[in-house]
Amino acid sequence: MIVKRNKNELTLIKRCLNNERLAQMHLFNKYKDAMYTLIYRITANPNDAEDALQEAFVNVFMKLDTFKGDSTLGAWIKTICVRTALRKNKTNFKYEDITDFDNESEQLIDENMTGEAIEKAILNLDDGYRTVFLLIEVEGYKHKEVAEMLSISEGTSKSQLFHAKKHLQKQLKHIYF
Repeated sequence: MIVKRNKNELTLIKRCLNNERLAQMHLFNKYKDAMYTLIYRITANPNDAEDALQEAFVNVFMKLDTFKGDSTLGAWIKTICVRTALRKNKTNFKYEDITDFDNESEQLIDENMTGEAIEKAILNLDDGYRTVFLLIEVEGYKHKEVAEMLSISEGTSKSQLFHAKKHLQKQLKHIYF
C-alpha cells in the first residue's frame, strides 16, 4: 500500500536527495524532538540518545533514496531511530525468558499520577524491560516485531512486558500509595 503524500513532503524528500543542506536541516528539525524523545526513552542516557539521534539521521540521509513510500516518512525515520537506539543499547540488554506469567495486568496508571513520575518510573526499568515496554505500549509494535528487532522469541518479549508492568506497578504504588 502506498501512502498518499502531500506535495510539500515530496518536494522536501526530493530536495534532500539532491543534497540541499537547507532541506536536510528542515527535515532534521521537523523530526528531531520526537525522535530524540523516543531514543532517550530506549537508551535512558542523554549522551547516548544524542549520539544515536545523530547516527540515525546520518542513516536517514544516506538511505533516503531507498524510501519507497510504503509508510509515512515519519514512520520510516522512527524505525531507523528505534533500530539505532537498540544497537546503541544492545550490550546492556538482559532478557529473561520466563513463561509462567499471568496475562492479566492491573491498571498501571492512576489519574493522580504525573507524567513526570511515570516517565521517571519507566526510565528506572532495566534496559530489557524498558525497551520492550516502550516498543509495545508506547510505540505500538507487536510482540512479533519486537522479537525480530531484538533477536528474541515472542515469549521472551511477552515475559519482558509482563515483568516491566509489574516493576512499574511496584514503583508507582510506592510513590502514590
